[in-house]
Amino acid sequence: MPIPSFLKATLVAFTVATGAPAFAQGTPINAQAFDALVAQGPVADAATIAANKWASGIKRAGMLRLGATQTSNLFSMLNEKDSKIRGFDAGIAQLLTRYIVGDGSKFQFTQVTSSTREQVLINNQVDMVLATYSITPARAEKISFAGPYYTSQAGVLVKAGNKAIQSYNDLASKRTATQAGSTGPAILAQFAPKAVVQEFQTHQEAVDALRQGRVEAYVTDYTLLLNVLSQSTGDAQLAGAPFGPQDPYGIGLPKGSDGVAFVNAFLKKIEADGTWAKLWTISIGQRTGSTNVPTPPAIP
Repeated sequence: MPIPSFLKATLVAFTVATGAPAFAQGTPINAQAFDALVAQGPVADAATIAANKWASGIKRAGMLRLGATQTSNLFSMLNEKDSKIRGFDAGIAQLLTRYIVGDGSKFQFTQVTSSTREQVLINNQVDMVLATYSITPARAEKISFAGPYYTSQAGVLVKAGNKAIQSYNDLASKRTATQAGSTGPAILAQFAPKAVVQEFQTHQEAVDALRQGRVEAYVTDYTLLLNVLSQSTGDAQLAGAPFGPQDPYGIGLPKGSDGVAFVNAFLKKIEADGTWAKLWTISIGQRTGSTNVPTPPAIP
């Protein structure tokens, strides 16, 4: 499978040993630069807001109800010292909040998992879900997606020093973790049908199971695995290159919402003015040693 440009850009910065990239451990996000970028983001004019029912509702409420996570190091991580959430997904969400409400901090956070993302939208508990949320036909039957704003593939994580698993081709008969409700089970069924799959409700549960030796591998989005390595102490490694189909990340919205057009216009705006590239650099590039900013995926 061809590796997308952003993965190539990340991989070339690492020293490869037994198929595992070597990371500088625990590189923190530049909080000052992140906060400044959000504070300088664009703000929609009154006419743009008034023309959209979804955005108008958020503007009237003065608050965007956000379904997200706070444990994804590169994408959406809570800083317990200042109680702020930062990362690539968090930045997109806060920039969109600023675009609608005028202040990137005016969002109400609801924790979601792979298994609850559609339901919180169906139940009108949130206005949108932004959480490394892969666009799939099955999900699109229940909700609507804006984007994509990012792409990934699947990857395999193993404990450091594991030489028995060099890629997904070595997962037959191996106890392999993945997240329930994610694209992981389908990826494993297609590419490693003889793996002994164990589904966990959250990303952290799967990581813990690997570290504790209850499973031998963990298969999920490659970018989530970069999260693990970017904050680990060298106890895990990637097994082989990313694989499988391109995995587009979208922003989940209520089914049929006119917010899709509004959010897509916003995404095109921050891509065109360089904000997307700056956010990627602060959240991911500087923390994984990559200086080649990827090209954002095309938005329909």
